[in-house]
Amino acid sequence: MKIPEAKFSLLLTDDDPSILALLRKIFSPEDYHLHTATDGGEALALLKATRIDAALVDWKMPGMDGLDLLKEIRKSYPSIMVVMLTGEGGIDEAVEAIKLGAVDFLTKPFSFEGLRARVRQLCRIWELKEENQKLREKIDFQFGFDRMVGNTTSILKLKQLIIQAGSSNESVLITGETGTGKELVARALHYHSLRSGSHFIPVDCAAISETVIESELFGHVKGAFTGAYISTLGLIRSADKGTLFLDEVGELSTNIQVKLLRTIQEREVRPVGSSKSYPVDIRIVAATKRDLVQEVSRGTFREDLFFRLNVIPVSVPPLRERKEDIPLLAAYFLERLSTDLTQTRKISPEALISMENYHWPGNIRELENTIRRAMALGKTEMILPEHLPPNIYAPPEHLPRGMSIPVNETLESYEEAAIRNALHKSGGNRKKAARILGIGEATLYRKIGKYGIQNG
Repeated sequence: MKIPEAKFSLLLTDDDPSILALLRKIFSPEDYHLHTATDGGEALALLKATRIDAALVDWKMPGMDGLDLLKEIRKSYPSIMVVMLTGEGGIDEAVEAIKLGAVDFLTKPFSFEGLRARVRQLCRIWELKEENQKLREKIDFQFGFDRMVGNTTSILKLKQLIIQAGSSNESVLITGETGTGKELVARALHYHSLRSGSHFIPVDCAAISETVIESELFGHVKGAFTGAYISTLGLIRSADKGTLFLDEVGELSTNIQVKLLRTIQEREVRPVGSSKSYPVDIRIVAATKRDLVQEVSRGTFREDLFFRLNVIPVSVPPLRERKEDIPLLAAYFLERLSTDLTQTRKISPEALISMENYHWPGNIRELENTIRRAMALGKTEMILPEHLPPNIYAPPEHLPRGMSIPVNETLESYEEAAIRNALHKSGGNRKKAARILGIGEATLYRKIGKYGIQNG
């Protein structure tokens, strides 16, 4: 029997039956499971019996009001996304609701289409979580991926591709910026391959000088050149029956590229100074930060070798495209780098926000070094924003040019200044600005209109 696909489940809570009927009418065209409750107690009973993904909660209800219900939901059902509704709403209530974990705050009367659009956003978030969960279920995270930390869709798909490529013996070309973890991907490929019981031999093509790399790769016979007192196998033959990982393969000279191509085609190696070739059975995994297609067009990389290496292309995303993984990665490095003498055990939410807003040109390697630095300089139980490098965290006295703390100390003036600062910091990207502020996009749009912010 086929198991039916799960539907997005929405709880509507209001003490006014006419409002509940109206909300049902608003969402009836959508393919949601709709549930209703007239007070907090009824809503909690429903939550115990039914899976709920999001809830629209009225602020004013008899008995347990919306704020108390929100507290209970955050305590017992933290994955549920809550939007607060009220006819008497103000900034104080909005701030309190957002602090307690509501994803948004809407005042009555609200636009039907605006409300539908906001809930569609919540539904899309739920769909992405479901997609990620399905990918997780297909992957055994305990084997070969212990250092590939991350749960974003791009990383889950990367892990899935690694498993799929494992049964193949074809060459793999890993592309990605410096510091993205290309060698971790290569090691995972080897682990999930049929060659996992044999050697994984890494070669840093950029670190070995051109004068010795030929001998290092292909080996040499005794007397082949001055100083060759004994014969050597070379790294390629050392990887026989296993995986040869050529890191920064784009740095190889044309001469070495020709010889490597012959080795791949003929499946044999001729050591330097020898007239004899030796059979070799290896799988080649190569990696590069260069655009080899451009290198081929410039004539600096052989096209035939590129096609031999690029049978299975694998792209590793930069950290700026998977910022949702930063808390997981930061916690992983914190745990891995901690010792019995280390005081630092946590990262403050403010420090995480600063890290999530940074663009990370050095990728995961830069993040690891940032955690190392913070642990070395902080000497406290928690990493605070001021323990981060100045290019990641700018203290209040270093606000962006043109940004300022409001002179009139009203809540509205602080809110407007915070919105303008967030928009400036995000380069005008309202989605990022909403995330910086910790409010929903719909709320941000409404407040931009309220304060007449034209250049947000």
